Amino acid sequence: MGTRVQIILYADSEELARQAATAAFERIQNLDEILTDYNPESELMRLCREASRRPVPVSGDLLSVLDRSLGVSRITDGAFDVTVGPLVALWREARRTKRLPERRLLAAARARVGYKNVLLDRETGSIKLRISGMKLDVGGIAKGYAADQALAVLKGHGILRALVAAGGDIAVSGAPPGKVGWTIAVQSPAVAPGEKMALILHDCGVSTSGDTEQFVEIRGARYSHIVDPKTGRGVRHSATVTVIAPDDTSADALATALSVLPPKQGLKVAESQPGVAALIVARNGDQLRSYVSRRMQSYMSRH
Repeated sequence: MGTRVQIILYADSEELARQAATAAFERIQNLDEILTDYNPESELMRLCREASRRPVPVSGDLLSVLDRSLGVSRITDGAFDVTVGPLVALWREARRTKRLPERRLLAAARARVGYKNVLLDRETGSIKLRISGMKLDVGGIAKGYAADQALAVLKGHGILRALVAAGGDIAVSGAPPGKVGWTIAVQSPAVAPGEKMALILHDCGVSTSGDTEQFVEIRGARYSHIVDPKTGRGVRHSATVTVIAPDDTSADALATALSVLPPKQGLKVAESQPGVAALIVARNGDQLRSYVSRRMQSYMSRH
């Protein structure tokens, strides 16, 4: 999935720990083979090639990821959209060449974007794409889903205190022995030099998205790797977004969506969802402003 995965767990024996961790990593590898857009023969890429002609039966994992994706698309009015693939491809090239995508190419790509053109049938377990040339990109939800699934594998082995980190997406179960929760450091430009900020969490997911590391500067403007599905352009206003949710699948997708939405609107979305908390750091030129949801305050520790 293009990122390093780390597992921390507490087990009754070293043998159990090794068996559980091996099974969890195998589960992640299996999901990577299904969901990656870098392998043209992955299930996701085969779906993109075939589903504009007919409904295509898909695996339970792919169906679940797309079903969850469409749900987040609906509550964020399309700020999260897995059909953004054609635009993502253009901006990957823009980061490589340091040149903005041509307007005609952006227009052509935008014509193939729109989550309402994904028809998901739960009864038959199939997907149909209404428009030819659509390309699905689950990069904004797949790592969170993989972290959740790995955590579920660990629980299946009797491991009830664990952390799975897939890049900026982290799923945690019970707290470490003697602790009230896992201490998760927050990497944010809003944290003052010399100050540390952490979240104390258990039995939930947390995801951070932003342009701190993945961005491109073109003609003096800074563009995030996260693309706005409606404008077709890399996001410019969001520096980082951290979301806590009951599971990491939700946290991952919502962090992406809140990076796209205007900060105040993103905060409203976070406040409207049960168990969701958000920290949004917005960029306005050289200035940064933080927006913190009510629930987030209870998780934060500064020192």
